[in-house]
Amino acid sequence: MGAQQEEKTKKMREMSQYAKEQISVHSKMVTYVSMTALITLCPAFVMFLWHTMVNLDGSTTKFYELCKSEGVAGVLKTWPMPTMYALKMILTFAAFEAFLQLFVPGGIHVGPVSPAGNRPVYKNNGFSCYVITLVTYYALYKTGYFNPAIVYDHLGEIYSTLVVGSFLVCCLLYVKGHLAPSSSDWGSSGNLLVDFYWGMELYPRIGTNFDIKVFTNCRFGMMSWAVLAVTYAIKQIELYGKLSDSMTVSVLLMLVYITKFFWWEAGYWNSMDIAHDRAGFYIVWGCLVWVPSVYTSPALYLVNHPVQLGTPLAVIFMAAGLLCIWINYDADLQRQEFRRTDGKKKVWGKIPNKIEATYVTEKGEKKQSLLLVSGWWAMARHFHYAPEISAAFFWTVPALFSHPLPYFYVFFLTILLVDRAERDDKRCQAKYKKFWDQYKKKVPYKIIPHIY
Repeated sequence: MGAQQEEKTKKMREMSQYAKEQISVHSKMVTYVSMTALITLCPAFVMFLWHTMVNLDGSTTKFYELCKSEGVAGVLKTWPMPTMYALKMILTFAAFEAFLQLFVPGGIHVGPVSPAGNRPVYKNNGFSCYVITLVTYYALYKTGYFNPAIVYDHLGEIYSTLVVGSFLVCCLLYVKGHLAPSSSDWGSSGNLLVDFYWGMELYPRIGTNFDIKVFTNCRFGMMSWAVLAVTYAIKQIELYGKLSDSMTVSVLLMLVYITKFFWWEAGYWNSMDIAHDRAGFYIVWGCLVWVPSVYTSPALYLVNHPVQLGTPLAVIFMAAGLLCIWINYDADLQRQEFRRTDGKKKVWGKIPNKIEATYVTEKGEKKQSLLLVSGWWAMARHFHYAPEISAAFFWTVPALFSHPLPYFYVFFLTILLVDRAERDDKRCQAKYKKFWDQYKKKVPYKIIPHIY
Protein backbone atom coordinates (compact mmCIF):
# COMPACT_ATOMS: atom_id res chain seq x y z
CA MET A 1 0.00 0.00 0.00
CA GLY A 2 2.91 2.37 0.74
CA ALA A 3 4.35 1.98 -2.78
CA GLN A 4 0.90 2.45 -4.35
CA GLN A 5 0.27 5.61 -2.34
CA GLU A 6 3.71 6.94 -3.27
CA GLU A 7 3.00 6.30 -6.97
CA LYS A 8 -0.39 8.01 -6.71
CA THR A 9 1.18 11.02 -4.98
CA LYS A 10 3.80 11.21 -7.73
CA LYS A 11 1.13 11.16 -10.43
CA MET A 12 -0.83 13.89 -8.69
CA ARG A 13 2.36 15.98 -8.54
CA GLU A 14 2.97 15.39 -12.28
CA MET A 15 -0.59 16.39 -13.11
CA SER A 16 -0.25 19.46 -10.93
CA GLN A 17 2.76 20.52 -13.00
CA TYR A 18 0.73 19.96 -16.17
CA ALA A 19 -2.15 21.99 -14.72
CA LYS A 20 0.26 24.79 -13.80
CA GLU A 21 1.43 24.91 -17.42
CA GLN A 22 -2.15 25.43 -18.61
CA ILE A 23 -2.81 28.14 -16.02
CA SER A 24 0.51 29.95 -16.50
CA VAL A 25 -0.60 31.75 -19.69
CA HIS A 26 -3.33 33.65 -17.81
CA SER A 27 -4.08 34.42 -14.17
CA LYS A 28 -5.72 31.68 -12.10
CA MET A 29 -8.93 33.68 -11.84
CA VAL A 30 -9.18 34.19 -15.61
CA THR A 31 -8.38 30.53 -16.23
CA TYR A 32 -10.97 29.14 -13.80
CA VAL A 33 -13.65 31.55 -14.99
CA SER A 34 -12.94 30.70 -18.63
CA MET A 35 -13.03 26.94 -17.96
CA THR A 36 -16.37 27.26 -16.18
CA ALA A 37 -17.77 29.53 -18.89
CA LEU A 38 -16.71 27.24 -21.72
CA ILE A 39 -18.17 24.14 -20.06
CA THR A 40 -21.50 25.87 -19.42
CA LEU A 41 -21.88 28.21 -22.41
CA CYS A 42 -20.45 26.25 -25.33
CA PRO A 43 -23.36 23.75 -25.44
CA ALA A 44 -25.87 26.62 -25.63
CA PHE A 45 -23.81 28.37 -28.30
CA VAL A 46 -23.83 25.26 -30.50
CA MET A 47 -27.63 25.25 -30.45
CA PHE A 48 -27.78 29.02 -30.95
CA LEU A 49 -25.51 28.73 -33.98
CA TRP A 50 -27.62 25.98 -35.55
CA HIS A 51 -30.92 27.74 -34.81
CA THR A 52 -29.76 31.10 -36.16
CA MET A 53 -28.12 29.67 -39.28
CA VAL A 54 -30.99 27.38 -40.23
CA ASN A 55 -34.10 29.22 -39.04
CA LEU A 56 -33.10 32.90 -38.87
CA ASP A 57 -31.00 33.42 -42.02
CA GLY A 58 -27.83 33.64 -39.92
CA SER A 59 -29.00 36.96 -38.49
CA THR A 60 -28.08 37.69 -34.88
CA THR A 61 -30.45 40.67 -35.07
CA LYS A 62 -33.37 38.33 -35.77
CA PHE A 63 -32.30 36.15 -32.85
CA TYR A 64 -32.22 39.19 -30.57
CA GLU A 65 -35.69 40.27 -31.74
CA LEU A 66 -36.98 36.74 -31.21
CA CYS A 67 -35.63 36.75 -27.66
CA LYS A 68 -37.33 40.10 -27.04
CA SER A 69 -40.69 38.87 -28.28
CA GLU A 70 -40.64 35.29 -26.99
CA GLY A 71 -38.19 35.58 -24.11
CA VAL A 72 -35.11 33.42 -23.73
CA ALA A 73 -37.22 30.64 -22.19
CA GLY A 74 -39.52 30.71 -25.20
CA VAL A 75 -36.61 30.41 -27.62
CA LEU A 76 -35.10 27.55 -25.64
CA LYS A 77 -38.37 25.64 -25.95
CA THR A 78 -38.04 25.71 -29.74
CA TRP A 79 -34.62 24.06 -29.64
CA PRO A 80 -34.77 20.31 -30.24
CA MET A 81 -34.02 17.83 -27.50
CA PRO A 82 -31.86 14.70 -27.94
CA THR A 83 -33.72 11.93 -29.77
CA MET A 84 -33.20 8.21 -30.28
CA TYR A 85 -33.24 8.74 -34.05
CA ALA A 86 -30.36 11.19 -33.82
CA LEU A 87 -28.53 8.88 -31.41
CA LYS A 88 -28.86 5.99 -33.89
CA MET A 89 -27.33 8.09 -36.66
CA ILE A 90 -24.47 9.22 -34.43
CA LEU A 91 -23.74 5.72 -33.12
CA THR A 92 -23.90 4.23 -36.61
CA PHE A 93 -21.36 6.74 -37.85
CA ALA A 94 -19.19 6.28 -34.75
CA ALA A 95 -19.29 2.48 -35.03
CA PHE A 96 -18.36 2.64 -38.72
CA GLU A 97 -15.38 4.91 -38.00
CA ALA A 98 -14.28 2.79 -35.04
CA PHE A 99 -14.41 -0.32 -37.24
CA LEU A 100 -12.27 1.39 -39.88
CA GLN A 101 -9.80 2.63 -37.28
CA LEU A 102 -9.30 -0.89 -35.95
CA PHE A 103 -9.39 -3.01 -39.09
CA VAL A 104 -8.26 -1.00 -42.12
CA PRO A 105 -4.60 -1.89 -42.75
CA GLY A 106 -1.94 0.74 -42.16
CA GLY A 107 1.70 1.19 -41.33
CA ILE A 108 3.04 1.57 -37.81
CA HIS A 109 3.79 5.05 -36.51
CA VAL A 110 5.62 5.57 -33.21
CA GLY A 111 4.71 8.80 -31.45
CA PRO A 112 7.10 11.12 -29.61
CA VAL A 113 8.43 10.23 -26.17
CA SER A 114 5.84 11.18 -23.56
CA PRO A 115 6.64 12.97 -20.27
CA ALA A 116 6.54 9.58 -18.52
CA GLY A 117 8.93 8.07 -21.06
CA ASN A 118 6.35 6.13 -23.10
CA ARG A 119 6.21 6.03 -26.91
CA PRO A 120 2.64 5.42 -28.10
CA VAL A 121 2.22 3.26 -31.19
CA TYR A 122 -0.44 4.07 -33.82
CA LYS A 123 -1.80 2.45 -36.94
CA ASN A 124 -1.31 4.97 -39.74
CA ASN A 125 -4.49 4.31 -41.75
CA GLY A 126 -6.27 7.67 -41.52
CA PHE A 127 -6.13 8.58 -45.20
CA SER A 128 -7.53 5.19 -46.22
CA CYS A 129 -10.34 5.54 -43.67
CA TYR A 130 -11.09 9.04 -45.00
CA VAL A 131 -11.36 7.85 -48.60
CA ILE A 132 -13.50 4.85 -47.62
CA THR A 133 -15.81 7.10 -45.59
CA LEU A 134 -16.45 9.62 -48.37
CA VAL A 135 -16.80 6.95 -51.07
CA THR A 136 -19.23 4.98 -48.90
CA TYR A 137 -21.28 8.07 -48.04
CA TYR A 138 -21.53 9.16 -51.65
CA ALA A 139 -22.31 5.61 -52.83
CA LEU A 140 -25.18 5.35 -50.33
CA TYR A 141 -26.52 8.63 -51.70
CA LYS A 142 -26.23 7.74 -55.38
CA THR A 143 -27.73 4.26 -54.94
CA GLY A 144 -30.68 5.64 -52.97
CA TYR A 145 -29.99 3.71 -49.77
CA PHE A 146 -29.53 6.89 -47.75
CA ASN A 147 -30.22 10.54 -48.48
CA PRO A 148 -27.66 12.78 -46.70
CA ALA A 149 -30.26 15.59 -46.71
CA ILE A 150 -31.88 13.68 -43.82
CA VAL A 151 -28.83 14.54 -41.70
CA TYR A 152 -29.43 18.24 -42.38
CA ASP A 153 -33.14 17.89 -41.61
CA HIS A 154 -32.34 16.38 -38.20
CA LEU A 155 -29.24 18.47 -37.53
CA GLY A 156 -30.68 20.23 -34.48
CA GLU A 157 -31.47 16.89 -32.85
CA ILE A 158 -28.04 15.56 -33.80
CA TYR A 159 -26.25 18.52 -32.22
CA SER A 160 -28.44 18.36 -29.12
CA THR A 161 -27.71 14.64 -28.75
CA LEU A 162 -24.00 15.22 -29.33
CA VAL A 163 -23.91 17.97 -26.70
CA VAL A 164 -25.30 15.66 -24.02
CA GLY A 165 -23.68 12.42 -25.16
CA SER A 166 -20.21 13.93 -25.47
CA PHE A 167 -20.47 15.44 -22.00
CA LEU A 168 -21.16 11.93 -20.67
CA VAL A 169 -18.12 10.64 -22.58
CA CYS A 170 -15.98 13.26 -20.82
CA CYS A 171 -17.39 12.14 -17.46
CA LEU A 172 -16.51 8.52 -18.26
CA LEU A 173 -12.97 9.53 -19.24
CA TYR A 174 -12.65 11.40 -15.94
CA VAL A 175 -13.68 8.27 -14.02
CA LYS A 176 -11.44 6.06 -16.17
CA GLY A 177 -8.50 8.36 -15.49
CA HIS A 178 -8.95 7.84 -11.77
CA LEU A 179 -9.76 4.11 -11.77
CA ALA A 180 -8.18 2.53 -14.84
CA PRO A 181 -5.56 4.66 -16.61
CA SER A 182 -4.14 3.12 -19.77
CA SER A 183 -0.52 4.10 -19.13
CA SER A 184 1.73 5.90 -16.69
CA ASP A 185 0.93 9.19 -18.50
CA TRP A 186 -1.90 10.19 -16.19
CA GLY A 187 -2.42 12.19 -13.04
CA SER A 188 -4.75 14.29 -10.95
CA SER A 189 -4.36 17.92 -9.93
CA GLY A 190 -6.67 17.37 -6.97
CA ASN A 191 -9.06 19.92 -8.52
CA LEU A 192 -12.18 18.42 -10.12
CA LEU A 193 -12.68 21.33 -12.55
CA VAL A 194 -9.08 21.21 -13.81
CA ASP A 195 -9.11 17.42 -14.11
CA PHE A 196 -12.40 17.41 -16.00
CA TYR A 197 -11.52 20.28 -18.32
CA TRP A 198 -7.87 19.41 -19.13
CA GLY A 199 -8.21 15.67 -18.68
CA MET A 200 -6.58 12.93 -16.63
CA GLU A 201 -4.87 10.77 -19.27
CA LEU A 202 -2.58 11.69 -22.13
CA TYR A 203 -3.15 8.50 -24.13
CA PRO A 204 -6.39 6.82 -23.00
CA ARG A 205 -7.11 3.59 -24.80
CA ILE A 206 -9.67 0.81 -24.89
CA GLY A 207 -7.64 -2.36 -24.91
CA THR A 208 -4.24 -2.14 -26.55
CA ASN A 209 -5.07 -0.83 -30.01
CA PHE A 210 -8.03 1.55 -29.83
CA ASP A 211 -6.70 5.02 -29.06
CA ILE A 212 -9.54 7.22 -27.82
CA LYS A 213 -7.99 10.57 -28.75
CA VAL A 214 -7.27 9.42 -32.30
CA PHE A 215 -10.94 8.43 -32.54
CA THR A 216 -12.40 11.61 -31.03
CA ASN A 217 -10.03 14.07 -32.72
CA CYS A 218 -9.46 12.46 -36.11
CA ARG A 219 -11.96 9.74 -36.92
CA PHE A 220 -15.06 11.42 -35.46
CA GLY A 221 -14.31 15.15 -35.33
CA MET A 222 -12.37 15.69 -38.56
CA MET A 223 -14.28 12.97 -40.43
CA SER A 224 -17.66 14.45 -39.47
CA TRP A 225 -16.45 17.84 -40.75
CA ALA A 226 -15.94 16.32 -44.21
CA VAL A 227 -19.19 14.35 -44.13
CA LEU A 228 -21.24 17.38 -43.07
CA ALA A 229 -19.65 19.60 -45.74
CA VAL A 230 -20.76 17.09 -48.37
CA THR A 231 -24.18 16.89 -46.70
CA TYR A 232 -24.72 20.65 -46.95
CA ALA A 233 -23.80 20.65 -50.63
CA ILE A 234 -26.26 17.84 -51.32
CA LYS A 235 -28.99 19.62 -49.36
CA GLN A 236 -28.50 22.79 -51.40
CA ILE A 237 -28.87 20.77 -54.62
CA GLU A 238 -32.07 19.26 -53.23
CA LEU A 239 -33.47 22.70 -52.38
CA TYR A 240 -32.44 24.67 -55.48
CA GLY A 241 -31.70 22.03 -58.11
CA LYS A 242 -28.06 23.04 -58.45
CA LEU A 243 -24.93 23.89 -56.50
CA SER A 244 -24.01 27.55 -56.15
CA ASP A 245 -20.44 28.57 -56.92
CA SER A 246 -20.12 29.92 -53.37
CA MET A 247 -20.98 26.51 -51.88
CA THR A 248 -18.67 24.83 -54.38
CA VAL A 249 -15.70 26.98 -53.35
CA SER A 250 -16.41 26.67 -49.63
CA VAL A 251 -16.91 22.89 -49.61
CA LEU A 252 -14.03 22.14 -51.98
CA LEU A 253 -11.60 24.19 -49.90
CA MET A 254 -12.78 22.47 -46.72
CA LEU A 255 -12.36 19.04 -48.34
CA VAL A 256 -8.89 19.90 -49.64
CA TYR A 257 -7.88 21.03 -46.14
CA ILE A 258 -9.32 17.88 -44.53
CA THR A 259 -7.69 15.69 -47.20
CA LYS A 260 -4.39 17.38 -46.35
CA PHE A 261 -5.02 16.65 -42.68
CA PHE A 262 -5.57 12.92 -43.18
CA TRP A 263 -2.66 12.65 -45.61
CA TRP A 264 -0.51 14.21 -42.87
CA GLU A 265 -2.28 12.55 -39.92
CA ALA A 266 0.88 10.92 -38.53
CA GLY A 267 2.36 14.41 -38.21
CA TYR A 268 -0.69 15.48 -36.20
CA TRP A 269 0.18 12.80 -33.64
CA ASN A 270 3.29 14.84 -32.82
CA SER A 271 1.26 18.03 -32.26
CA MET A 272 0.15 19.64 -29.00
CA ASP A 273 -3.35 18.17 -29.25
CA ILE A 274 -2.11 14.59 -29.10
CA ALA A 275 1.38 14.69 -27.57
CA HIS A 276 0.74 17.26 -24.83
CA ASP A 277 -2.95 18.04 -24.17
CA ARG A 278 -4.77 15.40 -22.15
CA ALA A 279 -8.13 13.85 -22.94
CA GLY A 280 -10.56 16.14 -21.14
CA PHE A 281 -13.46 18.41 -22.03
CA TYR A 282 -11.18 20.84 -23.88
CA ILE A 283 -10.07 18.26 -26.46
CA VAL A 284 -12.69 15.51 -26.37
CA TRP A 285 -15.93 17.51 -26.19
CA GLY A 286 -14.38 20.05 -28.52
CA CYS A 287 -13.67 17.46 -31.21
CA LEU A 288 -16.93 15.54 -30.79
CA VAL A 289 -19.21 18.61 -30.81
CA TRP A 290 -17.43 21.89 -31.53
CA VAL A 291 -15.64 20.69 -34.68
CA PRO A 292 -18.71 19.31 -36.50
CA SER A 293 -20.92 22.23 -35.46
CA VAL A 294 -18.68 25.32 -35.58
CA TYR A 295 -16.07 24.34 -38.16
CA THR A 296 -18.76 23.51 -40.73
CA SER A 297 -20.87 26.62 -40.03
CA PRO A 298 -19.84 28.67 -43.10
CA ALA A 299 -21.17 25.92 -45.39
CA LEU A 300 -24.25 25.49 -43.18
CA TYR A 301 -25.09 29.16 -43.76
CA LEU A 302 -24.69 28.74 -47.52
CA VAL A 303 -27.30 25.95 -47.70
CA ASN A 304 -30.12 28.50 -47.62
CA HIS A 305 -28.10 31.36 -49.09
CA PRO A 306 -26.87 30.25 -52.52
CA VAL A 307 -24.69 33.28 -53.22
CA GLN A 308 -23.56 33.54 -56.85
CA LEU A 309 -20.04 34.93 -56.88
CA GLY A 310 -19.37 34.82 -60.59
CA THR A 311 -16.44 32.95 -62.13
CA PRO A 312 -13.67 35.58 -61.58
CA LEU A 313 -14.37 36.01 -57.85
CA ALA A 314 -14.89 32.28 -57.30
CA VAL A 315 -11.56 31.52 -58.98
CA ILE A 316 -9.76 34.16 -56.87
CA PHE A 317 -11.18 32.78 -53.60
CA MET A 318 -10.41 29.20 -54.65
CA ALA A 319 -6.84 29.95 -55.71
CA ALA A 320 -6.09 31.99 -52.60
CA GLY A 321 -7.52 29.28 -50.35
CA LEU A 322 -5.53 26.53 -52.09
CA LEU A 323 -2.34 28.56 -51.75
CA CYS A 324 -2.91 29.02 -48.01
CA ILE A 325 -3.59 25.30 -47.52
CA TRP A 326 -0.44 24.41 -49.46
CA ILE A 327 1.72 26.80 -47.41
CA ASN A 328 0.26 25.35 -44.19
CA TYR A 329 1.03 21.83 -45.42
CA ASP A 330 4.51 22.70 -46.66
CA ALA A 331 5.41 24.35 -43.35
CA ASP A 332 4.34 21.27 -41.39
CA LEU A 333 6.13 18.98 -43.86
CA GLN A 334 9.29 21.08 -43.67
CA ARG A 335 9.52 20.69 -39.91
CA GLN A 336 8.50 17.01 -40.03
CA GLU A 337 11.23 16.16 -42.56
CA PHE A 338 13.75 18.19 -40.60
CA ARG A 339 13.05 16.10 -37.51
CA ARG A 340 12.89 12.80 -39.42
CA THR A 341 16.32 13.33 -40.99
CA ASP A 342 17.88 14.69 -37.79
CA GLY A 343 18.36 18.10 -39.37
CA LYS A 344 20.03 16.82 -42.55
CA LYS A 345 17.17 17.52 -44.99
CA LYS A 346 17.77 20.65 -47.04
CA VAL A 347 15.27 23.47 -46.64
CA TRP A 348 14.62 25.55 -49.75
CA GLY A 349 17.73 24.03 -51.28
CA LYS A 350 20.04 24.93 -48.41
CA ILE A 351 21.43 23.20 -45.31
CA PRO A 352 19.05 24.34 -42.56
CA ASN A 353 20.04 26.56 -39.67
CA LYS A 354 19.23 24.98 -36.35
CA ILE A 355 19.69 25.19 -32.61
CA GLU A 356 20.78 22.06 -30.78
CA ALA A 357 18.73 22.26 -27.60
CA THR A 358 19.10 19.99 -24.58
CA TYR A 359 16.53 19.39 -21.87
CA VAL A 360 15.97 17.15 -18.86
CA THR A 361 12.98 14.79 -18.63
CA GLU A 362 10.87 14.18 -15.53
CA LYS A 363 13.02 11.10 -14.90
CA GLY A 364 16.17 13.23 -14.91
CA GLU A 365 17.37 11.96 -18.30
CA LYS A 366 19.21 14.43 -20.54
CA LYS A 367 17.77 14.62 -24.09
CA GLN A 368 18.42 16.66 -27.20
CA SER A 369 16.08 18.34 -29.68
CA LEU A 370 16.76 20.29 -32.85
CA LEU A 371 14.96 23.60 -33.37
CA LEU A 372 14.55 24.59 -37.02
CA VAL A 373 15.53 28.16 -37.91
CA SER A 374 15.15 28.06 -41.70
CA GLY A 375 12.45 28.20 -44.36
CA TRP A 376 8.99 29.02 -43.06
CA TRP A 377 10.25 28.52 -39.51
CA ALA A 378 12.69 31.40 -39.78
CA MET A 379 9.72 33.73 -40.30
CA ALA A 380 7.79 33.00 -37.09
CA ARG A 381 7.81 30.41 -34.31
CA HIS A 382 4.26 29.31 -35.14
CA PHE A 383 4.16 30.47 -38.73
CA HIS A 384 1.87 27.63 -39.90
CA TYR A 385 -1.03 29.19 -37.97
CA ALA A 386 -1.11 32.23 -40.29
CA PRO A 387 -1.98 30.31 -43.50
CA GLU A 388 -4.41 28.11 -41.52
CA ILE A 389 -6.40 31.15 -40.39
CA SER A 390 -6.20 32.60 -43.91
CA ALA A 391 -7.50 29.36 -45.46
CA ALA A 392 -10.47 29.44 -43.07
CA PHE A 393 -11.21 32.99 -44.21
CA PHE A 394 -11.21 31.96 -47.88
CA TRP A 395 -13.70 29.13 -47.39
CA THR A 396 -15.89 31.51 -45.39
CA VAL A 397 -15.75 34.63 -47.57
CA PRO A 398 -17.98 33.06 -50.30
CA ALA A 399 -20.82 33.85 -47.84
CA LEU A 400 -19.94 37.52 -48.44
CA PHE A 401 -20.89 40.01 -45.74
CA SER A 402 -24.66 40.09 -45.20
CA HIS A 403 -24.21 38.72 -41.67
CA PRO A 404 -21.20 38.41 -39.35
CA LEU A 405 -22.12 35.01 -37.85
CA PRO A 406 -20.64 32.89 -40.68
CA TYR A 407 -17.28 34.43 -39.73
CA PHE A 408 -17.46 33.19 -36.16
CA TYR A 409 -15.28 30.19 -37.04
CA VAL A 410 -12.51 32.45 -38.38
CA PHE A 411 -12.75 34.61 -35.26
CA PHE A 412 -12.71 31.58 -32.97
CA LEU A 413 -9.83 29.92 -34.82
CA THR A 414 -7.74 33.08 -34.53
CA ILE A 415 -8.26 33.22 -30.75
CA LEU A 416 -7.63 29.46 -30.42
CA LEU A 417 -4.35 29.52 -32.34
CA VAL A 418 -3.06 32.70 -30.68
CA ASP A 419 -3.76 31.10 -27.30
CA ARG A 420 -2.14 27.85 -28.44
CA ALA A 421 0.95 29.75 -29.57
CA GLU A 422 1.14 31.36 -26.11
CA ARG A 423 0.77 28.00 -24.36
CA ASP A 424 3.32 26.34 -26.61
CA ASP A 425 5.81 29.16 -26.04
CA LYS A 426 5.40 28.81 -22.27
CA ARG A 427 5.84 25.04 -22.47
CA CYS A 428 8.94 25.29 -24.68
CA GLN A 429 10.41 28.00 -22.45
CA ALA A 430 10.07 25.72 -19.43
CA LYS A 431 11.46 22.75 -21.37
CA TYR A 432 14.39 24.28 -23.27
CA LYS A 433 15.18 27.30 -21.05
CA LYS A 434 18.24 29.17 -22.43
CA PHE A 435 17.98 27.41 -25.78
CA TRP A 436 14.47 28.76 -26.24
CA ASP A 437 15.79 32.24 -25.44
CA GLN A 438 18.33 31.77 -28.24
CA TYR A 439 15.57 30.62 -30.56
CA LYS A 440 13.40 33.64 -29.76
CA LYS A 441 16.28 35.99 -30.55
CA LYS A 442 16.67 34.39 -33.97
CA VAL A 443 12.91 34.09 -34.58
CA PRO A 444 11.32 37.00 -32.65
CA TYR A 445 7.80 36.78 -34.10
CA LYS A 446 5.16 34.31 -32.93
CA ILE A 447 2.79 33.94 -35.89
CA ILE A 448 2.88 36.82 -38.40
CA PRO A 449 6.35 37.94 -39.56
CA HIS A 450 7.23 41.55 -38.61
CA ILE A 451 3.78 42.03 -36.99
CA TYR A 452 3.15 39.53 -34.18
